[in-house]
Amino acid sequence: MDLPITSPFLPRPAGATDLILALPKGRILKEVQPLLARAGLVPGSDFHDEDSRHLRFPTNHPGMDVVRVRPFDVATFVAHGGAQIGICGADVLMEFDYPEIYAPLDLGVGRCRVSVAGPADDPLAEEVSRLSRITVATKYPGIARRHFAARGVQAEIVHLNGAMELAPSLGLARVIVDLVQTGSTLRANGLVEREVIAGVTSRLIVNRTALKTEPELIGAWLARFREALSA
Repeated sequence: MDLPITSPFLPRPAGATDLILALPKGRILKEVQPLLARAGLVPGSDFHDEDSRHLRFPTNHPGMDVVRVRPFDVATFVAHGGAQIGICGADVLMEFDYPEIYAPLDLGVGRCRVSVAGPADDPLAEEVSRLSRITVATKYPGIARRHFAARGVQAEIVHLNGAMELAPSLGLARVIVDLVQTGSTLRANGLVEREVIAGVTSRLIVNRTALKTEPELIGAWLARFREALSA
């Protein structure tokens, strides 16, 4: 199905199918903006205004809106049908493992890794397989439990949404599982990266039911993004 670029913004034709693209706030959003432009998708002007209180924005394609949500929520919006398409990190997909989500495209942006880190002066933080259990501070309880269970270690989770690097020095946990990009925050807080669990990039994701019910429409957008990646 041909989706011509339309500009300026036009009202949605009667009977047109609504599509929602869920985009993550923050660093990844800045990195994917050139890709969106190459795919011919232009959100409304206030989309780029960080002070805007709007969360849903029209685009230059009638029937396609974008929503701007927390990175951790993109997969949930898509899995439950609030959005049909989204962009989110592989870390989020690993954590939630939603069967309703299909992730056909690696966008190659937002490169980082999910790693285990611990105090530089704690030798057992490097040799966790010698322990029967370990306390772990993380916002990724699923990833952490699976990782340590594979090594025969029971992970007792301290669920934090930020400032994980403080947990070992304050006695909350022996190690942390968190996203690492440069490692500078770890070093600044006396931690060292002990093990990489998985490399992370951002993926284009699709709701499986939506893909079945609107294969031509969603397939056309997938083709647009594939072409944008190769441009």
